[in-house]
Amino acid sequence: MDRRCLPLNALRAFEATGKHLSVTAAANSLFVSQSAISRHILALEAQLGIKLFERKHQHLELTQAGRMLLPVVNKSFDRIEQTLKAILDEGAAPRRVLQMQMPPTFAHNLAVPILCEFRDAFPDIMLDLTISNRVGMSENNGDIVVVYSKPEVNDLIADLLWHVRLTPLCHPSLLERRKASDLEDLLAHNDIVHVQLEGQPRHRLWEHFMRQAELHNVSVNRGLVFDTASLAAQYAMSGTGVALLDPLLFLDELRRNALVQPFDAWVDDGYGYYLLTHSDDLMDDAIASFRSWMIKRFSGLSLQNGALVVPPCPR
Repeated sequence: MDRRCLPLNALRAFEATGKHLSVTAAANSLFVSQSAISRHILALEAQLGIKLFERKHQHLELTQAGRMLLPVVNKSFDRIEQTLKAILDEGAAPRRVLQMQMPPTFAHNLAVPILCEFRDAFPDIMLDLTISNRVGMSENNGDIVVVYSKPEVNDLIADLLWHVRLTPLCHPSLLERRKASDLEDLLAHNDIVHVQLEGQPRHRLWEHFMRQAELHNVSVNRGLVFDTASLAAQYAMSGTGVALLDPLLFLDELRRNALVQPFDAWVDDGYGYYLLTHSDDLMDDAIASFRSWMIKRFSGLSLQNGALVVPPCPR
């Protein structure tokens, strides 16, 4: 489509409607009438020759085309807004703002040092971070998204940061109270701490671990269930349970002896942490710089004798 024909008002109406999934809420947010929103949406659909919304009895749902278009429109308007605001506020060259999303445990345990190091290397790029608890490849509503996922094929560029391997971790006091003779003894006589993945059975990770470790006599249908690994680790550090965790996310706790790995037993569940970008964003200098920096930051990442091995910070 020729940019001279871009229907900007219709795209604003589409963005607001896609955000709220309601013509009424979209109209209120833009201070226009509901009929104006409806006309804009119908005109945009007519221009594209495809529906952007499925009109249900009580609500709207985005079609596949609508889900493809919404994050692009969101980002485009965000960038225009940021640039205009920077010009008005500073009267100088605008500073690029990268919109980022990360999963909770990754963000809580790794985001601060990562973003500090990146800001040292690229001081002119500002960073806005939000947290998403979604498991699996997202539709990437930000410039840069880190996800916890199995490999998938889609239209996004997915760079593997590291492949996750899980192992039982606990507080050393738990071991002192009961001298477990082996892994089966440890798990049979202590609480099992679960991390539930979105859309999956509550005890799936531990069940997979037990099968791989050939521990057929230990029940895992007990204990507490948390929705993030950070909360599971916090509970394990209280000395009342064993959590199945990725030690690369809890290196500080391992170094402080707040968590220990009592046995060398691991499970590979096929998941990893991936960095997602849109292919058409690779021409954006800020996004390309962050992507390249993150790939170098995590290349060669490994755990050796409880210590994180990572190459020098890229400059």
